[in-house]
Amino acid sequence: MAAHEAAVRPRHSRIRLVLGILMAVLALVVLLQFWFFCKVVWYSMQPPSSTPIMRAAIAQLRETRPDAELRYQWVNYDDISTGLKRAVVAAEDATFMQHNGVEWKAIRGAWEHNRQLAARLEAAEESGTTVRGTFRGGSTITQQLAKNLFLSSSRSYLRKGQELVIAWMIEHVMSKRRILELYLNVAEWGEGVFGAQAAARHHFNTDAARLGSRQSAQLAAMLPNPRFYDRKGVTRYLSSRTSTIMARMRHAHIP
Repeated sequence: MAAHEAAVRPRHSRIRLVLGILMAVLALVVLLQFWFFCKVVWYSMQPPSSTPIMRAAIAQLRETRPDAELRYQWVNYDDISTGLKRAVVAAEDATFMQHNGVEWKAIRGAWEHNRQLAARLEAAEESGTTVRGTFRGGSTITQQLAKNLFLSSSRSYLRKGQELVIAWMIEHVMSKRRILELYLNVAEWGEGVFGAQAAARHHFNTDAARLGSRQSAQLAAMLPNPRFYDRKGVTRYLSSRTSTIMARMRHAHIP
């Protein structure tokens, strides 16, 4: 009997240790979500001074230019042209006013597209051929705001899961108007260029409130790859995409 109890005791100790570790991890996860929620509430009332993506961008710029500075200036919703609001919604999230932060159909479609593209790229690498195509995100404006405010541009299932949780928080705390206002102020539009006002000054030497329809559509078309277009300028594809967004703008619903 004594030998049996001696054998059972270490097993119970290991179980308690594992349970203790699991409880500690769960507590940390809960605390992290509470911190995110508090920040969401804060940003529903206050503008961000910077974001993780901004800080990463300036750190990268200063590797080659130690005196580099971010171009970022907050402007209120009413000081951003209606054209830019419509263009961004038309280009990035046509159902922005209807969804609750996540478009599951778009996510499934992006996942299937990316899976097929990855398979084609793998086959092309083996055969020495080339394949055209880009990976899709399937993210709503709310999800992109969650990423821009709190996370990073890295690709992982863990980051995507956290993004979905934060997007749910944002939709339940903020109005659609505030979500779009924040997104337009923290979106990246070039090397160290963040927000509608800095983008308008950098690309068109004007203010966010004075952007014309084509200028607005061009900025919206740049969003998936702003640093590339900042370096390359107006490419044939960017011009074509700008025209497509202009045709869709009048149908976009904004808050």
